[in-house]
Amino acid sequence: MSSDRPLPAISCKGVWQVYGANAGHELKRALADANGNSIEASRLLKERGLVPAVQDVSFDVHEGEVFVIMGLSGSGKSTLIRTISRLVQGTAGTIEINGEDILTADKRRLIELRRTKLGMVFQHFGLFPHMSVLDNVGFPLKMQGVDRAARRERALDVLKLVGLSGRESAYPRELSGGQRQRVGIARALAVNPDLWFLDEPYSALDPLIRRQLQDEFLKLQEGLQKTSVFITHDITEALKLADRIAIMRDGRIVQIGTPDEIIVNPVDDYVREFTRDVPKGRYSHVSSMMGMPDTLPAMPDDPKIEADMTIDDALASCMSLYQPVPVWGADGKMAGIVHPGQLASALQAERS
Repeated sequence: MSSDRPLPAISCKGVWQVYGANAGHELKRALADANGNSIEASRLLKERGLVPAVQDVSFDVHEGEVFVIMGLSGSGKSTLIRTISRLVQGTAGTIEINGEDILTADKRRLIELRRTKLGMVFQHFGLFPHMSVLDNVGFPLKMQGVDRAARRERALDVLKLVGLSGRESAYPRELSGGQRQRVGIARALAVNPDLWFLDEPYSALDPLIRRQLQDEFLKLQEGLQKTSVFITHDITEALKLADRIAIMRDGRIVQIGTPDEIIVNPVDDYVREFTRDVPKGRYSHVSSMMGMPDTLPAMPDDPKIEADMTIDDALASCMSLYQPVPVWGADGKMAGIVHPGQLASALQAERS
């Protein structure tokens, strides 16, 4: 029966990445010995001296979605994104991009995909030191055979998009870390890719620059609606950027969910530990906890709470209805008054 549902931008089914001699053969043998149980097969592989870095991973990424993969160091997240983008050859499974299984794609097809469909940004900028900013950004277009005038025009457009107008003639050594990463992002966007892979692109930058680039990423995404797979080990970055988050542990995905689902309903203690120190009011939304009872209670006040409000914003709106309250000094005398809304506003200003 046919379905009107669109194909996912990326579909991974039973993906394995195993390192060691005869990895493909050994994986088949381990799965056979384990009667198809992937956890037992992983244990057998380790016993036999192999490293199952990615284990039986399955998920879909929807068109225009920011899909964040996070986990601790060694969890397999960077190996997974390299496998999805075919920077390394997967051991088993299927990885389809717009319905095409790229694990079976030959070298020529892979080159074409990387030149036309896939944009990649990594933690280490990978800029050519002998090239200007303009030439670095235009390099992927040069590889496509685009003429010099068109390369220049497109490079100038994307440099403006990432806030680097006026720095076209500079060289990487003359740029700050944040500016170099912007060049990397502009280079990835130059070919107008369908898919965008970002492997911890901001982790080498200081916190202030990281926040600025995160905000810029969200602005770019709002305008471009690129399908993105974003790797991070930072839960606050994941919650800020993601439509959905996949959390990895020891090569396996333990939970996939929206930021609200990860915060409100962690599947186990491992996920719960990630979110333990997260200010939940800043990232979870009213929609994750509201309900519609059969009989509505009396509600004399209406602070105009909306389903997509964060809990912090909703509480601030509620507090705006409250009356001023006294503040008492150490001597037991009233020292002044404060409105609850002032407290909420101060807290929000501190967090913004």
